[in-house]
Amino acid sequence: MDFFHVIVVLLESTIRVSVPLIFAALAGLFTERAGIFDIGLEGKMLGAAFAAGAVAAITQSVWLGLLAAILISIALSLVHGYASITQRGNQIVSGVAINFIVAGSTVILGEAWFRQGGRTPALAEGARFQTINFPFADAIREVPLIGPIYADLLSGHFILTYVAFAMVPLSWWILYRTRFGLRLRAVGENPGAVDTAGISVIWMRYRAVICCGILCGFAGAYLSLAMTAGFVKGMTAGKGYIALAALIFAKWRPFNIMLACLLFGFLDAFAIRLQGNPLPLIGQVPVQLMQALPYILTVILLAGFIGKAIPPKAGGVPYVKER
Repeated sequence: MDFFHVIVVLLESTIRVSVPLIFAALAGLFTERAGIFDIGLEGKMLGAAFAAGAVAAITQSVWLGLLAAILISIALSLVHGYASITQRGNQIVSGVAINFIVAGSTVILGEAWFRQGGRTPALAEGARFQTINFPFADAIREVPLIGPIYADLLSGHFILTYVAFAMVPLSWWILYRTRFGLRLRAVGENPGAVDTAGISVIWMRYRAVICCGILCGFAGAYLSLAMTAGFVKGMTAGKGYIALAALIFAKWRPFNIMLACLLFGFLDAFAIRLQGNPLPLIGQVPVQLMQALPYILTVILLAGFIGKAIPPKAGGVPYVKER
């Protein structure tokens, strides 16, 4: 296998691994821009993945599985919204509680319903997403340079992969070119001024957590209906926390989020590639070190290379309407 082909395979793996990170980081972007810190991305992704795998296994419909993932994720987001917006509770505690509850309940429900150790049954082809091949991909695969890029790097992904990358410019347009986005960002910076203008801060923040739920639903569905053929216990494996790191690393900007998620995805794909393959002059590298690289890299870059990441001013602060 020549060097160019190795690079193409590594980049293809990077795209595949980055998709749930992009969805989850964009989900966190909407809530945090509205002033709601959401550490519960991990739990919402996991709950959505379980709902998607369970419903798809029962109905044999991938679209019903996707719908179930979105609905469950929205429900969990509304729970977080009720605790942190309506009840003005601690947003971090609420998010952590969601993560713990979902981590335990998915295993319990999976064992009670399917008796497979917390897993869902393996999904048939009709119950999971299939890859999409672009026109003439097989015909030009052997063409030097262009063929592998078109046939392997651009083509052959799941539909949710293209949706994830399309969501990046769409999120930018929503946040920076629409009235909703302007109000959402204003709520995260100065909710008192927004309230004075006659706009409901509570309703804007609830709309933000609903957007977060939709995107986390896509992320969870991708894990169980595309990357794997069903739900596996703990299959998010910390991706929600990596998405939060990418969000901070990108300074809450959509296109920077995509690049950060691709970087973290590349490190993950590189770690998988290194398993059992020692590096020249270095030897065997512990896989745990490669898995920790995204977090280490975030701390290093934020500390000395990209400057201070400043969150929205009203982030994490419950809004109390002045009388």
